[in-house]
Amino acid sequence: MKIFLDANVLISVLNKEYPVFSHSARVLSLADSSSYQLCTSTICLAIAFYFAEKKSGAKKAKEKISILISKIDIVESNKKVAMQAAKDKQVLDFEDGLEYYSALHSGCKYIITEDVNDFHFSNIGVVTSEQFMTQIIAK
Repeated sequence: MKIFLDANVLISVLNKEYPVFSHSARVLSLADSSSYQLCTSTICLAIAFYFAEKKSGAKKAKEKISILISKIDIVESNKKVAMQAAKDKQVLDFEDGLEYYSALHSGCKYIITEDVNDFHFSNIGVVTSEQFMTQIIAK
């Protein structure tokens, strides 16, 4: 199953932000399972790096982001994705639109985010890390 991780999930793991850290970390641990393919976008990585750098400094943030990149895939974001995000009237936040259309075009079944309402327009599943672990994985 292919899963897209939103920036806030990555940030919660990189910065050990409780209370969501425990669920986000469990989601990220699925990268070691052949049943799951975790992915994100370069935009999400940049956002996560920014917040990790603010908390831990540039050197430690680069170490953390490098480990993260080694475990997950990066989805493509291209002109088609950008144009769809820009033209979709339901997309209120362009960044969320870029993430959504990147996830959609790469075949993701779910977007995991701590801000589910940001993806109110989504045609694919949108859940929090806790919901994913308790409702999807637990089945």
